Amino acid sequence: MAAPVLTAPGGIAWRDGKRYMWLTAIIVPLLAIVGYGLWHRTGLGVHWWITPLFVFVLVPLLDISTPADSVNPPEEIRAALEADRFYRRCTYLYLPLAGIGLVLGAAAWAGGELSPASRIGAVVSVGTVTGVGITTAHELGHKRGRLERWLARLMLAPTCYGHFYVEHNRGHHVRVATSADPASARLGESFWRFWPRTVVGSLRSAWSLESRRLRLRGARVVSLRNEVLLGWLLTAVLFGSLAAAFGPSVLVFLAAQAVFGFTLLEGVNYIEHYGLARAHTPEGRYEPVTPRHSWNSDAVTSNLALYQLQRHSDHHAHPTRRYQVLRSFEESPQLPAGYATLLLAAYLPPVWFRLMDDRVVAHYGGDLCRANVHPPRRRALQARYRAYRIPSHIAPAGAVRARDGAAGMGVRDGSPPEADRDGAAAGGRESVGAFAVELAAPFGSAEARVTSRATGDADPAEAGPRDSPRS
Repeated sequence: MAAPVLTAPGGIAWRDGKRYMWLTAIIVPLLAIVGYGLWHRTGLGVHWWITPLFVFVLVPLLDISTPADSVNPPEEIRAALEADRFYRRCTYLYLPLAGIGLVLGAAAWAGGELSPASRIGAVVSVGTVTGVGITTAHELGHKRGRLERWLARLMLAPTCYGHFYVEHNRGHHVRVATSADPASARLGESFWRFWPRTVVGSLRSAWSLESRRLRLRGARVVSLRNEVLLGWLLTAVLFGSLAAAFGPSVLVFLAAQAVFGFTLLEGVNYIEHYGLARAHTPEGRYEPVTPRHSWNSDAVTSNLALYQLQRHSDHHAHPTRRYQVLRSFEESPQLPAGYATLLLAAYLPPVWFRLMDDRVVAHYGGDLCRANVHPPRRRALQARYRAYRIPSHIAPAGAVRARDGAAGMGVRDGSPPEADRDGAAAGGRESVGAFAVELAAPFGSAEARVTSRATGDADPAEAGPRDSPRS
């Protein structure tokens, strides 16, 4: 079935060739349901592993074997695309399917017929569903509609991560790519050091943000108006209901799949801003967010399965922009693979550091002072990259080449050399242009608007994204 042709004033016509491919995301919960059915029919526990095999094996293979997709829909078509409710229904479908998968997993666990290997498979299978479900909640939680925000809250309940609704919108989007952000990983920081920092730090941040909001409104902190407590209450009701239906032993399964699920989320968080930093302005504030502060990927299958979360720069510029109209920017740093592939690498620190550390250093023209560096690893990284030359195959366009010797790194006195300082001051202005973010909307929407710096450059909201073919 062909996608409809959308038209805009001026005679512009465009067809979304991926329209029905956006249903890829719901394959994840569907496979968990199929896996349960096959296990129930055959008794073979191997069927519990269908879902993780799809996400962590088949999706990476498809990403590698298919060309990257950097096509952006024309901006003139944006309103028509966002008004098409088919795309919203694709996200809405995820919640009931994930709920069915969770209930079936709990029933199988409580039945006592699972072998130890099958129990692990059930946890991983359902945890993958609820973990990918956080991406769905992320997409919905940024929207203004009451229905979508409630669906986001419900989708976060299975992973005990209701506080994400607060911290992500009002914390991460404000502090992204700074040392103050618990969800921005630092150069040289392994995932297993990042995990406790972000899990605990995000929880503290959410409570602090919500407590402050309520106090400013003269409301009680401990009440159902507290979004953090509301999120936890939804989890308690869900887990309590399942324990009442299947017995208390199911709580072990629910806790295990929740930890697996939110660990997937934190793996994605680890990837998205690894080592990237916003510089301080002369006024002592952080520079505005630009496309250069998020790692991006145009890997096709991962983007279809994750609602284009990998077009992360545009998401940070426009949090309420719907997934089908997110854009790919030339100036955004590019990951070597999609999230599904890199998640496994992130869990193996030596592999991750080998893949990504050179890319971070290349992104900053060899100047570690401009990166978000893990403090305990700073001296070791300075020594490693002191006489480093950026490999040509990963050097981004316009990057400043590091000179031989420590002086070229600008690491001894904490300030970049003149050539690099000029590059830092310019902030990549020739390519990044006037791409600045101001969080300006009330809580819940986290709307961001793009504003122009006084540089005379074109706003990438109009000219920066990669051109798209029109049909």
